[in-house]
Amino acid sequence: MAIGKSFIVKLNANRMVVGTLRGFDQFMNLVVDNTVEVNGNEKTDIGMVVIRGNSVVTVEALEPVARSQ
Repeated sequence: MAIGKSFIVKLNANRMVVGTLRGFDQFMNLVVDNTVEVNGNEKTDIGMVVIRGNSVVTVEALEPVARSQ
């Protein structure tokens, strides 16, 4: 499972956040902890956030994620 792994989440409006996935639902709403918003060379620590699924463009794992069988 991917819970507890680090991810990059690209959002609409060319926004990007990096953090640890804590939870999600069937609508791809994400709960992300230790979140940092990245804007070019500028980084802003924003803590724990809930990201609405309709804002998510891509999700990319920063560390290996085991496949469930």
